[in-house]
Amino acid sequence: KDQIHLDRTRKFYQRGLQNCPNSVVLWCLASQLEERVAEYRSGSTNAGVTKARSLLELARLKNAKNPELWLEAIRLERRAGNEKLAVSLMARALQECPTSGLLLAENISTSPRVEQKSKSADAIKRRPDDPRVIAAVAALFASERKHDKARKWYERAVKLDPDVGDSWAKWYAFELDAGKKEGREDVKQRCIAAEPKHGELWCSVSKAMPDRRKSTAEHLEAAAQNILATMQKLN
Repeated sequence: KDQIHLDRTRKFYQRGLQNCPNSVVLWCLASQLEERVAEYRSGSTNAGVTKARSLLELARLKNAKNPELWLEAIRLERRAGNEKLAVSLMARALQECPTSGLLLAENISTSPRVEQKSKSADAIKRRPDDPRVIAAVAALFASERKHDKARKWYERAVKLDPDVGDSWAKWYAFELDAGKKEGREDVKQRCIAAEPKHGELWCSVSKAMPDRRKSTAEHLEAAAQNILATMQKLN
């Protein structure tokens, strides 16, 4: 990684955004490049975060009421250690996108434990049939060791939309952590039959170049292990 590579990539994204200003993926990639500018020995981490923040603000001006852009901005601040700003951004995001399952689920999972129940109740009122919200509530029950409730909510999440691989992965990770062999196998076989194709975590595994040709069962295992590794870091 060097300045030449950074400049080339910047120009590539700039051209792309000129032609496709509504491409959320391009805005997020361009922002992430600026966030990592220190890796290219071209500026400080703080300077990179500032530039990334500005790009995402511009992206939201051009693409109003877009939950994905709000979420990227919130996560940028969390990665930079700006927790108060992340909380403030989440509040603004939910004012602009009050029924976004993506944001509501993130709000549940990232809020302090004492606030998670109230955040869950609010999210369910706003989006009672969003699998991301339902899976986030299931994860909350799992963290409280309320295993039967967690299973019921994971079951509900995958029934609402069996094509969302993240719900299957979270349920399978839960069974690996707290369940029995029979339960794990049941979740795995049902996931294989559903052949999920969507979900942020699921796609990060299934669309990674080394894993593209792997089976649904292998993607499920990999995604679940990623979830368990994240849980161990948080604990």
